[in-house]
Amino acid sequence: MKEEVITHPGIVKKFADNTALISIIVSSGCASCHVKGACNVAEMNEKVIEINVSEGETYSIGQQVVVEMKQSLGTWAVLLGYVFPFLVVLISLIILFAFQVEQGLAGLISIGLLAPYYLALYALRGYMKKQFSYHIQ
Repeated sequence: MKEEVITHPGIVKKFADNTALISIIVSSGCASCHVKGACNVAEMNEKVIEINVSEGETYSIGQQVVVEMKQSLGTWAVLLGYVFPFLVVLISLIILFAFQVEQGLAGLISIGLLAPYYLALYALRGYMKKQFSYHIQ
């Protein structure tokens, strides 16, 4: 069974040294709604992503491309960015409350434990960049 991929249309902003900077428009679920002009919830953002391309592939500035990423990598990104930090805070709070640490101090310690977590992610950014790679169709 072929793995599912997430695709976004994009525009090449810069291309040099086998690296392409691609601009994609990320929109919320309601951004395509026909009444979004009357609603303050709709949101659209431009993101620029860096993609390493193979030797011999060339792209011109302004060219429209389709960028893809494995869906499982999107799931891992959500886990690393939201779920695991939440679990760090929740589990540390439970442990600190079990040891009858004062509520305010327990909260500060639990939030403080996020610093080493995010520092570890930052230290592994080179590895993460290789794992969370985009490709041009």
